[in-house]
Amino acid sequence: MPPPSSRRRLPAARGGVPVPHPHRSPSPRHARTRRPVPVRRAARPRWGVRLAAGLSVLVLGSGAVGHAVMTGLDTGIERVDPFKDMKNRPQAGHGLNFLLVGTDGRDKISRDDKREYRLGGTPCHCTDTIMLVHVSADRERASVISLPRDSYAEVPAHIDRFSGKHHGPHPVKLNAAYAEGGPNLTVRTVENMTRVKIDHYLEVDFTSFMKTVDAMGGVEICTAKPMRDTYTGLDLLPGTHRLTGGQALQYVRSRHIDGAADLGRMQRQQRFLAALIKQATTGGVLLNPVKFKEVSATLLGSVRADRNFGSEQMLALGQAMRDFTPSSSEFASVPIAAGGSPVPRLGSVLRWDGPKAARLFEALREDKPLAPPRTRPAQPAVPVDVAPQQIRVHVENGTRIDGLGGRVDRDLRATGFNTTQAPSTGASRDVKRTVVAYDPRWDRSARTLAAALPGSELRAVPGLGPTLRVTAGTEYRKVVRVRAEDPYQGEFGVVTGDQVTCGRT
Repeated sequence: MPPPSSRRRLPAARGGVPVPHPHRSPSPRHARTRRPVPVRRAARPRWGVRLAAGLSVLVLGSGAVGHAVMTGLDTGIERVDPFKDMKNRPQAGHGLNFLLVGTDGRDKISRDDKREYRLGGTPCHCTDTIMLVHVSADRERASVISLPRDSYAEVPAHIDRFSGKHHGPHPVKLNAAYAEGGPNLTVRTVENMTRVKIDHYLEVDFTSFMKTVDAMGGVEICTAKPMRDTYTGLDLLPGTHRLTGGQALQYVRSRHIDGAADLGRMQRQQRFLAALIKQATTGGVLLNPVKFKEVSATLLGSVRADRNFGSEQMLALGQAMRDFTPSSSEFASVPIAAGGSPVPRLGSVLRWDGPKAARLFEALREDKPLAPPRTRPAQPAVPVDVAPQQIRVHVENGTRIDGLGGRVDRDLRATGFNTTQAPSTGASRDVKRTVVAYDPRWDRSARTLAAALPGSELRAVPGLGPTLRVTAGTEYRKVVRVRAEDPYQGEFGVVTGDQVTCGRT
C-alpha cells in the first residue's frame, strides 16, 4: 500500500526501495519558541480524506456523472474482432471471462528503453503471456488462471494471417496460435482446450504495460531473497520495492532467476497482478475519478480489445471492484502432467493434467471459488523454495519392513507432494538412512523434499529426470510439512492475493 501522503520520501534507492527522510530534531532555540499544535487540527486531514473518498465513490458510483468522467476514452482503443465467424462455441456460464494476452511489442519501444531493460532482438509476433480471468457474477471475486505458453495445443483449421494459406488442424505450442492466426485463432484454441466461453479479449504489449504501471504510480513488490536475471537486467535485493513500469516489465519477463524457468515466471506474474489489484483497490485509484480516468485512458489508449469492451465496461468493473480486498483475487496455473516426451517439430512441451484441468475449468464455468476454505495447520511448516505440489516423487522401500514404501508415499502425498502412488521395492533392502536421489537440474526441488524428510541424504544422479526418487530407510520416522514462499493450496495450487502481496501475515 502506498505510504500516507503526509510521509515525505526521498527518491527510491537501488532496486526501488524507498528511503525515508532522516528524523531531524529541532534545535533548543527553535524548540523554545515553537507553539504547541492543538490535537484537533491534526485530525482535520483525516476528515478531508474521508470526505474526498466518499465524494469519489459517489462520482464513480452515479451513472450519469461516472459516464461523463469516462467520456471519449473509447476513441483510443485499437479494435480487433477475435470472435469473427466463430461457431460451436462453449455454452456461456455465470460471471464474466476475459482472455488477457501479453504480446512481444518491443518494436514499439524507444532505443533507450530497449537498452535499459534488455529488450534487444526482434519481436516474435507471439503471445508472451496468456491468462484466463474470471470475474464472478456477484463481482466479489476475480479468478486468474495462467496458461503456460509452452502448453501442447491443437489449433483448429484456419487461414494463416501472414501467408494467406489454409492450414488444417495441427499441434503447436499454445503461444504459436497467435503467430499463425492472431487473436481469433488464439481465442478459438483456448476455448477448445478449456470449454470456457470468452466474453472479452484484451491484448497488452510491452509499451502499454509500462505506461499503465507508471500511470498507477508504480506497484509494490516484496521479495524474501535476491532476484537477479542477467537476461532482463532485473536486480532486486530482499525487501519491499516500488517498481516503475520498466522495472515491472523486467520482473514479469524474468525466467532465469532460478531453475523454475517459465513456471516460476508465471508465479511472479501472478504475484505482480495481485499487487496491481491491491494498488488499484487500496491505493485510491478506484476512489479518485481523476486518477481512475488517467489510468483507464492509459490502458485503453494502448491496448487492443474486442469491439464490445470500452469505457462503459471499465467503469462497470471499477464500480464492482470498489469493495475488493487482496483476498478477493485468487490465482492458479493449469495443472501440468508429469514426465512427457518431446514432440516432433515442437520440441519440449508442457502437457496439461487432463482430469485436474477439466475440474479446474468446470469450477470456473460454474462460478465457484478455486481456493479451498482456509484451515489453520496443526503443525508449523518449514519454509522452502519450491511448493511440494510441483514436485513429482517415486518411493522405493529400501528395507525389509513390509509396507514401508506405501506408508512413505502416503505421508508425502498427505503433505502435498505429487507422488506416483505406486511404491516399489528398492535394489537394496538394507538401507538405514532415507535417500533422496535427484537430477542436478532439479536441485531446488530435491532440497525441498529433503527438508520434508528429516535426516535424509541427498544424492545427485545425473539423467534421472524430473521425478525424484525416495528410497525409504529403517530410520524413517515421519514427513514434516513444508511451504513455499508462495503458499500453494488445494488441488489446483491456488493462492489468494493477500497471500502473495506485501504485508501478508
